[in-house]
Amino acid sequence: MVGEQNDNIDGAPLLRDQPSGGPGQQAIDFVSRIVAAIELTPMVAVLSIDRSGVVCYWNQASAALYGIPAEQALGCQLEQLVQPDGRADDYHAAIAAVWHSGQPSPAHDWHMQTTAGRQLWIYSTMFPVFRDGQLQQIFRMDVDITARKRQERTLHLAAQVFESSRDAIVLTDPQQTVLLVNQAYSSVTGYAAAEIVGQSLALHRSGIEDEARYQQIWAEIGQAGHWQGEVWAQRKDGQRYPAWLSLTALRDRAGHISNYMGILSDISDLKQSEAHTRHLAEHDFLTDLPNRVLLRDRLSLALTAARRNHSMLAILFLDLDRFKQVNDTLGHHTGDLLLQEVAARLVRCVRGADTVSRQGGDEFVIMLADISAPDQAAHVADSILQAIAQPVLLEPHRLSVSTSIGISIYPDDGSDIDTLLKNADVAMYHAKENGRNSLQFFSPQMNALISERASFAQELRRALERQEFVLEYQAEIDIASGQPCGAEALIRWRHPRLGLLLPERFIGVAEDNGLMLPIGHWVLQQACLAARRWQTAGYPLVVAVNLSPAQFMQKDLVDTVQAALQQSGLAAPLLELELTEALIMKQGGAALATLKALRGLGVRLTIDDFGTGYSRLGHLQDYPVDKLKIDRSLVAAIVANGDGAPRTAAVSAIIALARTLQMKVVAEGVETPDQLQFLRQHGCDLYQGNYARRAGQLDGLSAVLGAVEP
Repeated sequence: MVGEQNDNIDGAPLLRDQPSGGPGQQAIDFVSRIVAAIELTPMVAVLSIDRSGVVCYWNQASAALYGIPAEQALGCQLEQLVQPDGRADDYHAAIAAVWHSGQPSPAHDWHMQTTAGRQLWIYSTMFPVFRDGQLQQIFRMDVDITARKRQERTLHLAAQVFESSRDAIVLTDPQQTVLLVNQAYSSVTGYAAAEIVGQSLALHRSGIEDEARYQQIWAEIGQAGHWQGEVWAQRKDGQRYPAWLSLTALRDRAGHISNYMGILSDISDLKQSEAHTRHLAEHDFLTDLPNRVLLRDRLSLALTAARRNHSMLAILFLDLDRFKQVNDTLGHHTGDLLLQEVAARLVRCVRGADTVSRQGGDEFVIMLADISAPDQAAHVADSILQAIAQPVLLEPHRLSVSTSIGISIYPDDGSDIDTLLKNADVAMYHAKENGRNSLQFFSPQMNALISERASFAQELRRALERQEFVLEYQAEIDIASGQPCGAEALIRWRHPRLGLLLPERFIGVAEDNGLMLPIGHWVLQQACLAARRWQTAGYPLVVAVNLSPAQFMQKDLVDTVQAALQQSGLAAPLLELELTEALIMKQGGAALATLKALRGLGVRLTIDDFGTGYSRLGHLQDYPVDKLKIDRSLVAAIVANGDGAPRTAAVSAIIALARTLQMKVVAEGVETPDQLQFLRQHGCDLYQGNYARRAGQLDGLSAVLGAVEP
C-alpha cells in the first residue's frame, strides 16, 4: 500500500498495540476489516489525518481520485490538498464530532475542490483510530459519486422541465398505458392526473377520431419513431381546440421501445393571430372590405368556375362623384366616415356569394359571380345608384353623394382578371364623362375615349414648358362710381389642336394628375407681373388670383406669395388672393394661421363662391378676410318677376352680414340692369359680369389689361 514506509500509518503494528477487549478492540477489529476491504476495493480512496490535519495515509485510489500523488500528499495539511466547495462549516463540524466522540461519522455527500483543479462529489465516511487508548488518527473513505450527482441533477432538471412545461406531456409504457402526465396536461385538457393515469392512451386520442388516420399515425411511429401534426383536440368539457401533437417512441439501450411520449400544444392563440394577420393582409383597414389581394384571389376562383360551367360573371367598378370635394371641404375624417357608410350600403346591395372590395381612395370593385345575363348586373348597379344617392347624415353634416359605375362582363369583355378590371375602369370613366351618377357597360369606343384622356393629361404636363397657358382678366367694377378698381386673373390654355380651352376643360385633369401646384404658381407669378405693369402705366388696379386647395395646403405658401411680390416689384395691397369658403372651413385652425400669415404680408383676402359651401357664418369674424364674393348662381336668381325671391333673400342677407363684419362684397355674374340695381339698393360694393361691357364701363381698359374677359 502507498505510505507503508511511514510508521505512523503502518496498519498492523498500530492495531497490535491496542489492549484486548473493550471499545478500543472493537474499533481495531472494525478498522482491520476496513483495511482488508480496501485492499480488495482499489476504487475506494482511503486517507488518514492526525489531530493537526496532516495527511498520514494516502492510497493509490486517493491519488487517482484527487489527482495528487502520495509523495506530494503525505505530510501535508489535508486542507491544502482538498477543500469542501460549499457547506464548509458542516464539513469541519463532522470532523470535529469524530475527534470529540471517538465514534465513526455518518456517511455524507461532499462537493470537493482540489489543488489539482478538480471538482467532484464524494461519498465519505470517517472512522476514529486509537493507540494506547488515545484517539490518534481519523481514517476517511471516499467514493467518487460525481457521475451519479450529475445524473441526479439531470433527472431533477428533466423533472422540472416536465412539470414546468406549458405544453401537455404524457408518458406511457410500451403498451400505451398512461404512466405519467404533467400539470400542464390537466390545465390544457381538463383531465386530472388521477383520471388518466393507468388508462390506455387510445381512450384519449387528442382529436384523432378517424380510425384509419389513427392507425396510420402509429404505423409511422413504429417505422420512423416519431410523428407530429396539427389536430383538433377536445377538452374534458367537450370544447374543441386546434392543437399541435408530437408523438415519440423512446428506446432503451438495447433498442427496444421502453416508453411513448406525447406532447400536446394548444395553438388557439397562434391560430387567432394567424387569422388576424391574414385578415389584415386581405382586407381594407378602413372599411374592412376585401382589398385588391383578396379580390384577385376570389376573381381567380370565380373565373375558373365560370369557364368550367360556361357561365357569366360581372365586374362593377365604382368611383364616388366629387369625393375629393368632401375631403377638401369637410376633412379626411368626414371623408373616412362617408366611405364606411358607402361600404355598408354596397354590401347590402349584393348577394353573399358576391364580393365588394375597396381598391383605395373612393374606388370600389364588385364581383358578381355566376350571373345569368348582363341585365342582372345592370339591376344590381341600379340598386347601388339608388342606395348611394340616399342622404348621409354625418353630424353636423347632411351629405348627398352619387357614384359612377362601369361594368364589364365575362367572357364578352375579357377572359382574364386584368382585362376585366381595366375594361370596367374604362366604362366607369365613360359614365363620369356622361354626367356622373350613372352606369355604363364597356365598349371599345370607351377605351378610345379613356386613352384620349390619358393623352390629354400628358399634353397638359407639357403645356407649361411650351408656354401654352395665358391669362385673361375679368374686371371688378365699383358699383357706386362705375369705375374699374381691379381684375381677376383667369387661366386659359391655347391648345395646339383644340384651340382656346376654358378651365372647365382641363382643371379637373390637372387636379387628378397633381399639376395644380406648378400651374397655380405660374398664375400667381404672371398675375403679379401684369399688375406691376398696370401700376407703371398709371392704373393701380388690384389683381385677384384664385388659390387652389393644393396651393393653400402647401406649407411654403406664404414664402411663395412673398417671392412673387418681390420678383415682380408689386406692392402687397395690390394683390388679392381668393379662396373658397369650403376650403377655409376644412382647414380649421390651420387655415386661420395661414390667413393671418398672408395678411401679415399686406395682401388682401377674399372668400370666393360665398353661399354655396359649408360655412358656419359665426366663424367669419375670426378670419382676417377683406371681401366676400357672392356666387353667380345666387346672383342669377335676382330676376324682375320675383321668382328668385328665396335666393334674392340670401343675397341681401350676405350683404348685410358683410356690412356687420366690415367686409366688402362683390357679386359675380351680373348680366342685367335689374340685378345691378338690386345690388346697388342693398349696398353691394363691387360686381363682375357681362353687363359691365354692355354698359361701356370697360371702354379703354382692354388696352391696359391686355385682355379682358368680362
